[in-house]
Amino acid sequence: MPRKIALVSDPDSLAAALAARLGRSGEVAALPADLAGDAAALAALAALAPDVLVYRPRRDRRDGRGGPDLDLAAGVLGALAAHVSGTSSTSSTAAWPARLVLLSSAEVYEPSYENPGLTPEPPALFPRRLGPLARSWAELEERAAALGGRLTILRPAAVAAPDSPDFLSRLLRRRLAFSLPGFDPSIQLLDPADLAEAVALAVEREPAAGAGVYHVAPAGTVPLRAAIRLAGARRLPAPAFLQRRSTSSGELAFLRHPATVSGARAERELGFVPRWTSAQAVVAAAGGDPDAAPAFDDYGMSERYIAAYGRTLFRFLHDVYWRVEWRGIENVPRQGGAVLTGVHRGFMPWDGVMALHLLGRELGRYPRFLVHPCLVKLPFLANYMTKLGGVLACQENADWVLSRGEILGMFPEGIQGAFTMYRDAYKLGRFGRDEYVKMALRNRVPIVPFVTVGSAEIYPILGRIDSRFVRRVAEWPFLPLTPTFPFPGLPLPSKWHTRFLPPLPVHRSHGPEAADDPVVVREISREVRGRMEEAIAGMLARRRSIFHGSVFAADGGSAP
Repeated sequence: MPRKIALVSDPDSLAAALAARLGRSGEVAALPADLAGDAAALAALAALAPDVLVYRPRRDRRDGRGGPDLDLAAGVLGALAAHVSGTSSTSSTAAWPARLVLLSSAEVYEPSYENPGLTPEPPALFPRRLGPLARSWAELEERAAALGGRLTILRPAAVAAPDSPDFLSRLLRRRLAFSLPGFDPSIQLLDPADLAEAVALAVEREPAAGAGVYHVAPAGTVPLRAAIRLAGARRLPAPAFLQRRSTSSGELAFLRHPATVSGARAERELGFVPRWTSAQAVVAAAGGDPDAAPAFDDYGMSERYIAAYGRTLFRFLHDVYWRVEWRGIENVPRQGGAVLTGVHRGFMPWDGVMALHLLGRELGRYPRFLVHPCLVKLPFLANYMTKLGGVLACQENADWVLSRGEILGMFPEGIQGAFTMYRDAYKLGRFGRDEYVKMALRNRVPIVPFVTVGSAEIYPILGRIDSRFVRRVAEWPFLPLTPTFPFPGLPLPSKWHTRFLPPLPVHRSHGPEAADDPVVVREISREVRGRMEEAIAGMLARRRSIFHGSVFAADGGSAP
């Protein structure tokens, strides 16, 4: 017997794509988004007695809020519950014998500098502090869940269509698109046909597979600036205060930081695989050929950006200002994943940047370093760190990097290591919870330790001030006192010496389950730490000056 489907939505190109695709799954009745006040629509709903209700709420453009119209949604959900249950009550607690597929939005995730990107689904509706836009979507989901019955929530990315009400789609349709200076977040835009396919798969799956929360994401992201260019618009950077009259604070957040979501669960449980990337969806919406759209990194890394700095600033710093010499680069794998584990000194991440430059220049490999959120909080610095391949430190991001066969760079001491007093600069601090070992074990890749002597001298920390203001604004544990004051960002010249140590092939001696064995993890971490301490001690013993000379002369001279 064919499935009966009620589609409640405002009429537009996405609604047409939904109706066409759902028509292959069963008998479809298209009903208006203001269903509760339409007697004819309510009668059609009662006559259909649908098995599945697909509800796409209308957006609320009053006061520029941009989220769902919750007042209208309350009436629609109440009317749906009443008519499906065969009662006259419009109470939100009415029985709900049919399945409901709710099209919520990925805007339920508040964009912020702490958002890790490619966010996985939470196990339930998550209680957290949200802004007005995200809170409105969360409230809609809570109201739908309160109806009871079998509920599937889809959280799609913005839809790229000429008549889409989504903020990012509306932004790209303007001839002059405003952005925020110093920010270029990765964004996601869906082709309407891809979203229609995901909805149909959610409808066709039985509750065991189709219940719960699913993200609907495109096959790839696109940087905001590139999306504006692909859409044929002109970009105009403008401060937030100039845009607040036409754009809500929640929408402005999407111009600062990423709020991208992972579609892994929809692929795994619903079988949904998007055909187009975000860039292709943007080009298609603008009337171009989607096959001509370029590819972009999901986290915004740009090898062209790195190469451009590698020919100028990075080359000057590496070869002239700090005169970095190195040994052991042959220990870094030419292909496949690895955990590159180092020591970070100096509160600005120049040691990681120099390692990135060196490995990119010599091996054509670009490690992605896990970074603290404070490094992507401020304008320009956020753009800089993102394009260099920095990803927020979390397990999901680490697994994503290593699963792609890339090099993951990290500093086990964390942000505390960057603020080590100069007198203790070459003493290793605590390695946290040894997460780097667990990442290597879980992803079956080797650990490659590396150490640098000389980087601590560029910002020698002679004192630290415990400041609440600094912790709140910069999210640093202390305000460092260095000889560079009053120019704290200007590094001092020194001679650097970097050694890449032989890899520890932990993936050959242990299985992934060893990541859950604290004894094994601790033993491996102790060995890594011992090797790093031994290498640092040997290099310090051979160093005669912090400004010149080689510590590798006994190894056959200085590397170029």
